[in-house]
Amino acid sequence: MEHNDQPVQPPGTGDRILLAAIDLMAERGYHGTTTKEIAAQAGVNEVTLFRHFGSKQKLLEAAFDRFHYGDEMEKLFREQLTGELREDLLLIGKTYHRLMNQNRKLIMIVQKEGNNLPDKVHERAIRHPQQLKRLLTDYFAAMAERGQIVASRPDLLALSFMWMNYGAFISKLGEHPGSGVVLEPFIEESVSLFVRGISP
Repeated sequence: MEHNDQPVQPPGTGDRILLAAIDLMAERGYHGTTTKEIAAQAGVNEVTLFRHFGSKQKLLEAAFDRFHYGDEMEKLFREQLTGELREDLLLIGKTYHRLMNQNRKLIMIVQKEGNNLPDKVHERAIRHPQQLKRLLTDYFAAMAERGQIVASRPDLLALSFMWMNYGAFISKLGEHPGSGVVLEPFIEESVSLFVRGISP
């Protein structure tokens, strides 16, 4: 009997180490996690970890490069937006929340450590929101040029849209009982308000 289904490949050694590091650091913090603990959770020895990544810092840098949302957002803006303001912003908002939720443990590491992360790790972490801000700024500038929105400062519009969604994500991340944030209706309503505010 033939089976056409391809078996699901288990994560390679590098990804296993990255995922173990993210899990442990989200729980204990960057400084509270050792390479020995990461290696043990990944099922490898410490020598293998150092052979793949060199150090704990470079390991976390690689996690931010490998995961998070910057490149996927770049592809979304390049391939899926149509120029219909409300539909575009709904798609951006929903995709943002999906990707942030997938990467919530990385966000937890940044929140837990604050400014205590090594500079190069911090640079990797902020690269993604900086990338999204640039994409949104360019999008709003193009929409303003076509007369579809009123925007003297597309960069501030980009920040407003990001902060609105980041605030909703953070309130869900904390899972505060009774916070009342239901994501889908929030995205729909906030986009509608945003569109009304910038339409000519």
